[in-house]
Amino acid sequence: MHAISRGMKGQSTLVVAPEHLANRFKDAMLPPVLATPIMVLVMENAALAAIRSGLEPGESAVGTMIDVRHTAATPVGHRVTAEAEVTEVDGRRIVFTVLARDEIEEIGRGTDERMVVDLQRLGQRLAAKSRR
Repeated sequence: MHAISRGMKGQSTLVVAPEHLANRFKDAMLPPVLATPIMVLVMENAALAAIRSGLEPGESAVGTMIDVRHTAATPVGHRVTAEAEVTEVDGRRIVFTVLARDEIEEIGRGTDERMVVDLQRLGQRLAAKSRR
């Protein structure tokens, strides 16, 4: 792991398409608005973007905790932008504040926690688990 420090920032965007809507992604009885898991995906991508330059080749950062509120609905066709900022680094554990907006308003905010992992080592653990 290179230097990952407080204050590092990242961003991710998504144009809401029909497959991102709650009534298609989850259940037909839901309204045609951005599904919460898709908002979380954009937030997590922003967190990864914030630390990408601090990762060594062969490293990544997997999610270990997410705590967000989805506070406003976003219809198809709108652009969602998420921003993440590193607020805490404790060894391989990294905590971010995350925020998402559409073209009109803030739609969600919260905290994302990720753990830096060695992809080769993780692959070996997964392979061993698959053999059980």
